[in-house]
Amino acid sequence: MMETAEIAARLAAVRAEIAASAAAAGRQAEEIELVAVSKTHPAAAIEAAIAAGQRVFGENRVQEAQQKFPALKAEHDGLRLHLIGPLQTNKVRAAMELFDVIQTVDRPRLAEAIAAERERRGTCPELYVQVNTGEEPQKAGVLPRDADGLIALCRDRLELPVRGLMCIPPVADEPSPHFALLREIARRNGLDGLSMGMSADFAIAVRLGATVVRVGSAIFGERKLTPAPR
Repeated sequence: MMETAEIAARLAAVRAEIAASAAAAGRQAEEIELVAVSKTHPAAAIEAAIAAGQRVFGENRVQEAQQKFPALKAEHDGLRLHLIGPLQTNKVRAAMELFDVIQTVDRPRLAEAIAAERERRGTCPELYVQVNTGEEPQKAGVLPRDADGLIALCRDRLELPVRGLMCIPPVADEPSPHFALLREIARRNGLDGLSMGMSADFAIAVRLGATVVRVGSAIFGERKLTPAPR
């Protein structure tokens, strides 16, 4: 695992790049929320990021987050946790108990399960609709042509707190067209939250309007490739 000082230095470098990209686009750095993606990394690495002032984290899997974050949230005030991986309907209750933001709403059945759990709990995390901008068959996310309908279902019929949209462009593609497409879908639906950009392309995403960037390896180093529980 990286030393605490190295994680702090990497966080500082990411924040500086966000600020520079924001300034180049005529924006304020404060407009962009940095989600430190801690999937597969141990609690000690997260503690190092917390010590460097980071308070917002992202995890891909509900079960992995359950193993790390209840204790961290109890110990540190103000931590916010984003779910950035696919969500199974049978994990909705557990996800809504732990996560402050769910970024991966991508189908009506999931939206309906979240709405039912919201009725039971009386509260709901902030939500983002995930759009599969590259139309990749192996990847989660609603297809761009179906995005307006899913947004309307979530926001109008189910009255869910949809904050914005999220995408993960294909690895081999230039990301800018995907970010521009997501921005246009958000614009026509009156949404201002744009979660786009990861370690390799968050600077581009900031210039194209991202309000949330999800950065993992640039902060914590390359993730372990051992399978993690869902």
